[in-house]
Amino acid sequence: MSRRKHLKTSGSLSRPAAALLPLGALAAGFGLASAALAQTAPVEPAKTENALPVVRAKASTERAGKEDYQATETRIGKGKQELRDIPQSVTVVTERLIDDRNLDTLKDALKNTAGISFLAAEGGEEDIRLRGFSLQATGDIFLDGMRDPAFYERDTFNYERMEVLRGSASMLFGRGSTGGAVNQVSKEPVLINKGEVASTIGSGDYFRLTADLNLKTGEDAALRVNAMVTDANNYGNKINKQGVAAAYRMGVGTADEFLASFYFLDNDNGINYGLPWVRKSPTDSTPVMLPIDARNYYGAASDYNASTVTLATLGHVHRFSSDRELRTTLRVGNYERDQRASAIRFASPVFASTLTPATVLNRSGGGVHAKIMDMETAYLQSDYSGKHRFFDLNHSIQAGLDLAQEKFNNYGIAPNSPTMLKPSTTIGTPNDGASVDESRRITRLVSDFDAKALGLYAQDLIQLSSQWKLLAGLRWDRFDGRYSQPELRSAAGAVTQVAAVRSRVDSLWSKRAGVIYQPSATQSYHFSYGTSFNTSGDTYRFDALGSNTPPEGSRNIELGAKLDLFEGRLSTRLALFHSEKYNERNRDELTVNATNYVLSGARRAAGFELDLAGRITPQWEVFGSYAYIPDAKVTKGSAVNGVSLQGEAVGSRPGLTPRHSGTIWTTYKLNEHWRVGGGLNARSSDTPQLSTTIIAPKFITADLMAEYVQGNLSLKFNATNITDKLYADVLYRGHYVPGKPRNYQLTLAHKF
Repeated sequence: MSRRKHLKTSGSLSRPAAALLPLGALAAGFGLASAALAQTAPVEPAKTENALPVVRAKASTERAGKEDYQATETRIGKGKQELRDIPQSVTVVTERLIDDRNLDTLKDALKNTAGISFLAAEGGEEDIRLRGFSLQATGDIFLDGMRDPAFYERDTFNYERMEVLRGSASMLFGRGSTGGAVNQVSKEPVLINKGEVASTIGSGDYFRLTADLNLKTGEDAALRVNAMVTDANNYGNKINKQGVAAAYRMGVGTADEFLASFYFLDNDNGINYGLPWVRKSPTDSTPVMLPIDARNYYGAASDYNASTVTLATLGHVHRFSSDRELRTTLRVGNYERDQRASAIRFASPVFASTLTPATVLNRSGGGVHAKIMDMETAYLQSDYSGKHRFFDLNHSIQAGLDLAQEKFNNYGIAPNSPTMLKPSTTIGTPNDGASVDESRRITRLVSDFDAKALGLYAQDLIQLSSQWKLLAGLRWDRFDGRYSQPELRSAAGAVTQVAAVRSRVDSLWSKRAGVIYQPSATQSYHFSYGTSFNTSGDTYRFDALGSNTPPEGSRNIELGAKLDLFEGRLSTRLALFHSEKYNERNRDELTVNATNYVLSGARRAAGFELDLAGRITPQWEVFGSYAYIPDAKVTKGSAVNGVSLQGEAVGSRPGLTPRHSGTIWTTYKLNEHWRVGGGLNARSSDTPQLSTTIIAPKFITADLMAEYVQGNLSLKFNATNITDKLYADVLYRGHYVPGKPRNYQLTLAHKF
């Protein structure tokens, strides 16, 4: 059911089912091909004759996920690989860490990795930054290795783990950012009977119920269902969401394995657009945070951030042998979003030194702040991974193709919609219950975007000797986007938007290369180079200049190490990196009546990262992630005024790139029943994008945990931000969103 069920619409968009026929036909072709392979290619044992000795990590993979903070394998690099064989930084947040810290959203999980910051965009959505570069939510977030493009509040109830690949990743995923990519890994059915039900209550009238049920249905088949319900008043900024994920696997571990899964998530949450910065005093114009409790919510009771996500996935794995497989996946999805927000602004000029409980805040903030959109997607992906021996050398080959079809519709408030100004409030009366009838607003189609993409790639990891490996990869992408907007008129009949159709086709190559040195089973050192690109249509729109502008290009250079300590129980990652967008879009101010942007801008970020995860002793677990970015700079801008397209001056440090950021978390098992833990989260001072005067103060917050286990029952207590630190979490030049206040949660779980 549409999230816009309460709205009167004055425009609709045809979405013919025939648009999916090309992908459907191709999927059928892959199905036939897979069936043929299954009949003609029986599973054979791996051939190891004359193979060079392979250095492998000693750390056990059986503890990963639910039982450990340490992960040793991943599929983020296309095909199952040991992390030590990827010459690029990867941070893994396992299910155990997610459970221990009660991380129930993607955003919370990302905060447990370093180098992450958040932009509070004008539309209310949060733009994630990694190493200072935007992780476009429309392009750099993935679900099981497939693009998960829409804006919505992602929940962790079906996470096996979350993986952050740092640096350029276009060779793996196609169009994408300089900073990296985030991959959400779903729970899969396994060949045992098990289950867990957990219930959490907490501050802000928080209640959450989750269930994870796995049933072995046959010798090689299993069904897994995960479900979630969350409800909270949250001091006025409500949370109300439900989700279910069901997956069925057949032929597990055999020559032909099949997967069918369904995912549904419904959000009907509130939205905190943020609070305005305020000048310190009449004699000091420095913008500062409002000295207001983070629990205070000033949005209207009728504000909401509603979204619905429905995904259906079919997968097939054909194993030619124990170390060669072809994995094919088809996914279709539907995303709907309807967001209404209050932009809080002062009714008259004020200063921090003169604020009183009677200071008036306006909620309208210059107009109606709404984001209303829907999206239909279809993705087909086929990846081969296998180990071979050519020219007396061992090769780990990965190759494949992916196809994408995306249809995006954007809606706005129609001019004949009723005028409804949200009531103002005061600093002393948060969460006053004031509202407007959002169902009376009338919407209309503002624009739509059709995108088709094709990617082909091949990568080879060559083992030159028992200690040296060489990686080389190449990918070709074709992105075809068509953007259209109807003519729009005001209530008085004046044209406010000219009808336009814009399109662009881009074809690009992406490269990846690396060398790996592994002198022992516990050491792996790498040097790598990779490229990425961003098209003008990455955010599903073309402006008049962008439709004539080639993609931006980026590159990432990294020198790093992955080391195992304490007999393989603890893994560490270290990296020196240099990330650069070297031909950023900028205005061509030297050309009269320019018809395109020029790729004359550049920016960079360089620094050091450190991760550690695992056990120091069998009882003592630890997870940490730290990033230091001393060198971040806009290096090129407009030839006329020396600023970037975003208005940042050449030589300045880009916003949302803190010098220091990180987290540390540790637990200790006292005895058979008790486990205690605690951690810190920290960020140095930071600035929003396009601002040199606003400085968000540095902060450190502390969290605690205690867990009691008796048989299959566990009772866990979490306290986050125990000092009730007030800090700016999500930044924008006009406003900020404060971080979560002190919060208590109690979780009762039963395993069976």
